[in-house]
Amino acid sequence: MFKKSRQILSVSLQAALLLVLFSAFNCKGTAPDETVFTDKQLSAITLKTLQTLHKNHYRQIELTPKLAVAHLDAYIKALDGNNDFFTEKDIKLFRRTPEEHFAALLKGDNTKAFQIYARFLARYKEYKAFAEEILKKPIDFTVDEEYTPDRSKLPRCKDDAELHALWKKRIKNEVLFYRLFDRAMVESSDPDDRKALEDAKRWNAGTPKSKVLKRLRDVDNAVQKRSKIDILGIYLNALAHVYGPHSNYMAPRTARNFDIDMSLSLTGIGATLTTDNGFIKIVSLVPGGPAARDGRLKINDRIVAVTQENGATVDVIDMPVDEAVQYIRGKENTKVTLTVLPGAKGRSGVPVRITLTRAKIQLVDSEASGRIINCNGKKVGVITLPSFYMDFEAAIKGDPNFKRCSEDVRKLLVKFRNEGVHSLVMDLRRNGGGSLAEAINLTGLFIPTGPVVQRRDFRRRIALAADDNPSVEWTAPVVIMISKFSASAAEIFCAALRDCERAVVVGDSRSFGKGTVLQVEKLKEGYTLFPPKSRTIGSVTFEIEMFYRITGSSVQQLGIRSDIRIPSLTEEMKVGEMFLDNHLPWDNIDPVNRSSYISDIDEKIAILKKRSAARVAASSEFKMINRRILMFREHRKKKSVSLNEAKRWRDYQQEKAITDAEEKQLGLKEESKKEKMDAAAKEAAAIAADLYDLLQEK
Repeated sequence: MFKKSRQILSVSLQAALLLVLFSAFNCKGTAPDETVFTDKQLSAITLKTLQTLHKNHYRQIELTPKLAVAHLDAYIKALDGNNDFFTEKDIKLFRRTPEEHFAALLKGDNTKAFQIYARFLARYKEYKAFAEEILKKPIDFTVDEEYTPDRSKLPRCKDDAELHALWKKRIKNEVLFYRLFDRAMVESSDPDDRKALEDAKRWNAGTPKSKVLKRLRDVDNAVQKRSKIDILGIYLNALAHVYGPHSNYMAPRTARNFDIDMSLSLTGIGATLTTDNGFIKIVSLVPGGPAARDGRLKINDRIVAVTQENGATVDVIDMPVDEAVQYIRGKENTKVTLTVLPGAKGRSGVPVRITLTRAKIQLVDSEASGRIINCNGKKVGVITLPSFYMDFEAAIKGDPNFKRCSEDVRKLLVKFRNEGVHSLVMDLRRNGGGSLAEAINLTGLFIPTGPVVQRRDFRRRIALAADDNPSVEWTAPVVIMISKFSASAAEIFCAALRDCERAVVVGDSRSFGKGTVLQVEKLKEGYTLFPPKSRTIGSVTFEIEMFYRITGSSVQQLGIRSDIRIPSLTEEMKVGEMFLDNHLPWDNIDPVNRSSYISDIDEKIAILKKRSAARVAASSEFKMINRRILMFREHRKKKSVSLNEAKRWRDYQQEKAITDAEEKQLGLKEESKKEKMDAAAKEAAAIAADLYDLLQEK
């Protein structure tokens, strides 16, 4: 049972198993991949990856030239997703013979991968030379021009002349970025900013132009040095993404890093990272980690530079994630300063600097935690569950006390009962998933017995998973908090309790919507092509099953809808399965019989919703949140930024004045590093207290 659980995992948010690879955790520096693969070996890896996906993936894609076109588009996007380097003419050339590419792919021929990459190298070399010429001349920042940083949805440039006009604006924006950053640091009255400026003197000694030049050379050096297996890894990863957004190919070096980073004892800042149009973006924060405890680094923030304790600074814009994290990682108790573009401040915001102390992150930092608060004369227990964790190794060894979230939550529930708690809030807002078995076990703490989740494999066979343990640890009311970051196993648990009318769901309008089960398969080498010394040839992760609610509805794409919405910035973010390329579509199967635990639940929810709306309308905290939501919407409407320095600076100052005034009014700056219950959690507790009253009236 446990062996199978280790192979098939219910995970979240762009495949949490893979994103953790890019977490800013410490391990020993990754040595260069010394294994040199022959062309025949690379061909064998290509063919094995295609065969593994075609044979096992839930989405049974027919092998036709259409697959080749989709694969080429995905590979082009992986290299130039922001449409900054390839022209329409380049793309037409790449797509000229899809039938030939398809035939080659079926034979394991990967020539196209290296041809397109060679063109990418040539384009970047051309861009670097163009930039160096532009930076030799004065740049006028008084002209009213606009630049669109996110070009991913815009048409590509038709020819070189149009491309060069784009490059000119891009370079101007990058220089302006550093000019504004230096100015913000110098004019800041914040003692932390002033100290950060002193710490970064060596970096700031260079001019904005010199910083841009250095980054151009660093990036050029990195893309030129990629080995054949690294390039093939990008190519095959693009092939996997055609099948599904959580499907991946991991090259040998990447696979080794993955094995290291899956350790439960890690050192770093505790942040999971991905790329976003050249930026290193925060995807999630590890509960209990340095970044989460500090409170300043937020999801969707973008890291643009990393400064070590000795003052050495590296610009990480346009840097591959796996390379950037090498600078963020470090020894325990050492400091690292991140230069960050706040995600909530739009594209014209000026960077801030955040200094964190790296620390060892144990499993205990991410385990379930609970607290009791008094709300409207009722005791409300609040349990924060960051993931559905389970110590698989200890379970396999037969340790009866192996670590698992269901047991930790059970102990908290017993404590709450003994202290007379009236109602419960389960906070799953940052829960990205984890063990499917634990989602079932946790559900069993709240119901006697009954169905929990249905699963369907790629052969369309359906299996039902149920809770068979008649013992119940909690019979009082339950409110579940979700956000757009609640995914996978968190969605299974939430759906199971909601579908049997055992709980009320509050928070964002929906959860993430990841309704797939993943499997990781290491590629097996052939004895003739791969000698014993090079036994690792990578691994493939793919969607192997979909899971369904007991009502028959899929969680995929649409997620779990909340009964009562609570205002939050995460509601405004374009986060979720529906925003991922090639995601599997929503569908449904037959429902299964289930019990109902709260009578007239819809009527009760209508009353709860009305009371909640009145509290939110009267709350000063929610008034501030709603103002920030409006500001965030305005930022999102702005697709371009001004290249006029005076105008851009005025925009920054206006935004900063509004934010600082609100934080001062509510005392957020003084309490940012203290443990404080946020407005949404307090409102969820008030809803839980109201629910207790309604059930008592019945």
